[in-house]
Amino acid sequence: MAPILHVLFEHATGYALFAVKEFEEVSAFLPQVEKAILDASKFKSSIVSLVAFSPFKTAVNALENINAVSEGVVHEDLQLFLETNLPKKKSKFTLGVGDAKLGATVNETFGYSCLHVGVVPEILRGIRLHFPKLVEDLTEYNCSKAQLGLGHSYSRSKVKFNVNRVDNMIIQSIAILDQLDKDINIFAMRVREWYSYHYPELVKIVSDNHLYAKVALVVKDRKNLENEEVQQKVEELLMDSVKTQAVVDAARASMGMDISPIDLANIELFASRVISLSDYRKRLMDYLRLKMHDIAPNLTAIIGESIGARLISKAGSLINLAKYPASTVQILGAEKALFRAMKTRGNTPKYGLLFHSTFIGRAQKRDKGRIARYVSNKCSIASRIDCFTDEANSVFGEKLREQIEERLKFYDTGDVPRKNQEVMTEAEGEAKAALKAAKKQKKKEKKKRKHSELENEPNGKENGQESVEPMEEEAPKKKKKKKSKKVANEDED
Repeated sequence: MAPILHVLFEHATGYALFAVKEFEEVSAFLPQVEKAILDASKFKSSIVSLVAFSPFKTAVNALENINAVSEGVVHEDLQLFLETNLPKKKSKFTLGVGDAKLGATVNETFGYSCLHVGVVPEILRGIRLHFPKLVEDLTEYNCSKAQLGLGHSYSRSKVKFNVNRVDNMIIQSIAILDQLDKDINIFAMRVREWYSYHYPELVKIVSDNHLYAKVALVVKDRKNLENEEVQQKVEELLMDSVKTQAVVDAARASMGMDISPIDLANIELFASRVISLSDYRKRLMDYLRLKMHDIAPNLTAIIGESIGARLISKAGSLINLAKYPASTVQILGAEKALFRAMKTRGNTPKYGLLFHSTFIGRAQKRDKGRIARYVSNKCSIASRIDCFTDEANSVFGEKLREQIEERLKFYDTGDVPRKNQEVMTEAEGEAKAALKAAKKQKKKEKKKRKHSELENEPNGKENGQESVEPMEEEAPKKKKKKKSKKVANEDED
């Protein structure tokens, strides 16, 4: 007798087991099966019949089961369902499943022969299409609601992440910083050029763009420099009395033309915008520094916030950077030079964004390539530690930085650096100690909060406690009276 085919179907509402009628004949006529799938009555009468249906108890239970199925693991509910509803003799049936990974797990766990190819995918497609009609007391509305709710919860469980460790903010911040640098530079040059029509000598005295815009906003018309209050404000900005005197002297003998109030008002407005952009850039840099210390502290400890953020931005995310080998990290940012070298069969670049690191600048010309390779190796290790640790700290990054410093000394003086195993063992011990200290600190903070909450409780509770005490004292008195009555009765007897 040929084995009967049973098909396991996982739905958002529960597990269902179907028996396929005349499996060998059905599998021989696969094109007819594909056509019959579209007709619900033919599919139900001639192809499959429902053996058992086990609904999920709660939404949490459904999520646990679907997570187990997606990972190819047999959940306890599925195990009980199969053991209860399948025949006891394993040779009498074949179990059809939609996922090969789940089929392999079922085969290892129970010893059932599983099938996921041939006619099984078509039958599962038909079951999926007509499932509400195959199960009693189940409507299409309930099915769609269950699928929608389980789909949302499944997606949320798969996309769980720590909000404080999102690297998208770093990518956007460094992109804005680069754009701000270009825009502020262009705008500051426009302010200098525009205000130079009125006061051209100020350009040579004040070279900084941000400071120039501030001085222009304070001075306004150069004739105002005769006022002592304006001179004091300029001296506060420049923090140099000699420069302030030079600005005043140059204004008296200036070759610039006179300026109308309307033109001066527009210059003031534009200069104030440049100053506000510069201030915003400083705040954004502080924000980037804070985010880098939270998200990638080890990478920041090695090469700094700016270069670390650019590496993450170039890779696309911290996870992508962690997946890159050290050789790719070394030439990140030098893709054009690499492809040009490959095309012309010339020398490939030694470094990309890492060129801006202080280690490359401190190394001698003959050692720049070697130190770039070494720095990229340590950056790759640091990015993996930052990406895949739950509670990241900068201990490993500081130790890796010490190794780079030792390697620089080795290239200069020949002093043999420490081995990786020694450094990593030391770093691991310090990291564990730091985690313990952090946990102790958290416990202390919790205790302080509880203590403060208890102290801030209203006085009503204290009064309630006081009112309970006399009741507790009165209760034993009543008991004593009862005892005395009993004793009196015994004496009378």
